[in-house]
Amino acid sequence: MIVEPRDIVEPRDIVEPRDNAIENRCTFGDRDAFGIHWIRCTVAERVRFKLSFVFVFVIIFFTAFSAAAKEYRFPAKAAGADEKILTLNIYSTVDIEIARPLILAYQSTRYQTAVTYHDIQTLELYDRTIRETQNGGVTADIILSSAMDLQIKLANDGFAQSWSGAEAADLPRWAHWRDEVFGITFEPAVIIYNKPFFADKSVPKSRGDLMAMLETNSPDWFGRIATYDAERSGLGFLFLARDVEHFKDIWRLYRLFGDNGVKLYSRSQAIIDRVANGRFVLGYNLLGSYAAAHSARDKRLGIILPEDYTVVMSRIALIPRAARNPKLGGSFLSFMLSVAGQKIIAGPMHMNAVSRRLPGANTALALRAKHGVSLRPIRVGPGLLVYLDRAKRQRLLRRWNAALAGK
Repeated sequence: MIVEPRDIVEPRDIVEPRDNAIENRCTFGDRDAFGIHWIRCTVAERVRFKLSFVFVFVIIFFTAFSAAAKEYRFPAKAAGADEKILTLNIYSTVDIEIARPLILAYQSTRYQTAVTYHDIQTLELYDRTIRETQNGGVTADIILSSAMDLQIKLANDGFAQSWSGAEAADLPRWAHWRDEVFGITFEPAVIIYNKPFFADKSVPKSRGDLMAMLETNSPDWFGRIATYDAERSGLGFLFLARDVEHFKDIWRLYRLFGDNGVKLYSRSQAIIDRVANGRFVLGYNLLGSYAAAHSARDKRLGIILPEDYTVVMSRIALIPRAARNPKLGGSFLSFMLSVAGQKIIAGPMHMNAVSRRLPGANTALALRAKHGVSLRPIRVGPGLLVYLDRAKRQRLLRRWNAALAGK
């Protein structure tokens, strides 16, 4: 679940139809929890993932595919002889190179504070926070994650503590919950396209346009369209669930994706790179912040916020119940939500500021002014827990797989 929401370290192409050897034993359908694609096999041939409670499958999934977290240290800038050096510990899913400007700016206001930054995947972050808390020890002073649902789950299960900084008042009502979880960004899910390819073609500006394009079944884009693998990407699943809420023809769209040889990836950057270089021509439902950062240096990449509706996610920050230094965590949260911090999020981090106090480019206010009610932010709150129920999740994934198979 899920710079990047990074559930799986290595992206992999998944093009329909699957490998013929597999098809000889099983017809196309849904994968098991380990990402292996099986359906309509004999009972003996099936590999089924059976667990007695909701979240154990997530932990095994992580163990099978994740890489170790990386740790980065930022020494304190300066301190007087009588000043004690404090160390802020951060667990975060934001890539270190993207987070670096924010960390350095924070340190410029707190010379006596060192920072240890753990660049960590969403599932490991969730598991580690729980494990360290339940073992009676301490955990990070603050955690940042793109896995909105897992952050809400931590708070709902008592692993977060409240924070009452004045900056929280600058957030939209949908972007915080119970004074425990706080959205810090405003990031749309976008369609990306290769500009040279579409130079003499109409660019789809809505899902209706996209379906009309796919219905032509042109060989020009067969196998050259990509989106998230909803079974391996937490963010991909989150966006899929929102599409189901907002778009009555979503399964028709996915049937068309299957007909056109869609490729599925667990990481957005893999798709962005391939669309930019022309290997692919279009990517659907990708995280706009990564696309914007790439397009700033590569003019071959085009970005569309769909006109019918655009889902908007927000990275979630919370202070763990077992934080070693919750006041220090609170100071970093305060900085991120301040005008100074939000300017960095809108600027070098390319993630769009969520604060209602910050106007100008790359802000929620500017996007609202341009796109109006077509923007559909994901509300921060218990509604995000719905698809963490294993049965509901698997029903949705079965429907998704069936649509990709043309059913």
